Amino acid sequence: SNVLLTIARDSGRYSRAAMEDLRLSALPALADNYIWLLADAGGDALVVDPGEAAPVQRALAREQLRLRAILLTHHHPDHVGAAAELAAATGARIHAPHDARIAASDVRVGDGDVVQLATPALRFDVLAVPGHTSSHVAYHGHGLLFCGDTLFSVGCGRLFEGTPAQMLASLERLAALPGDTLVCCGHEYTVANCAFART
Repeated sequence: SNVLLTIARDSGRYSRAAMEDLRLSALPALADNYIWLLADAGGDALVVDPGEAAPVQRALAREQLRLRAILLTHHHPDHVGAAAELAAATGARIHAPHDARIAASDVRVGDGDVVQLATPALRFDVLAVPGHTSSHVAYHGHGLLFCGDTLFSVGCGRLFEGTPAQMLASLERLAALPGDTLVCCGHEYTVANCAFART
């Protein structure tokens, strides 16, 4: 099973959850991407950064879930490639940063905005985290951080558009979040990052 975590409403640690249970799954995609799937006990779900449709479609069918929302962190194809297809098939609304390079979007978000969903009943603060790209955002709520390609296990994203100073400020911003925040990053780079650190 790809289910990593169940967050109970009354568990204390993640008491901000707005329903009885949330189920978080990491769906492997492409070469080393993660698509994050978050679902409530009633079967309503959102996905973060769907680079391809098939892993999401399989998980929705297997778990009998209804996709209601799609959150995008930045414009790279391996994070947005299946957003339009999934939205067309399910009616899910796409939340994306202010960036014309992301063609498919129902709601544009930026720093300080709040994504408030009715189903599943979830709320996420939007954080601007430029560095990897100039318009990169992260979503924080319910003890979770969906940070795309800004922060990884034992590393951070490459600087394609931003500056080192921007990336440092973005990482400092993420470091200021509560210490028990669960980091949901966009790629599995842990082994490679450890090998780099050893050098």
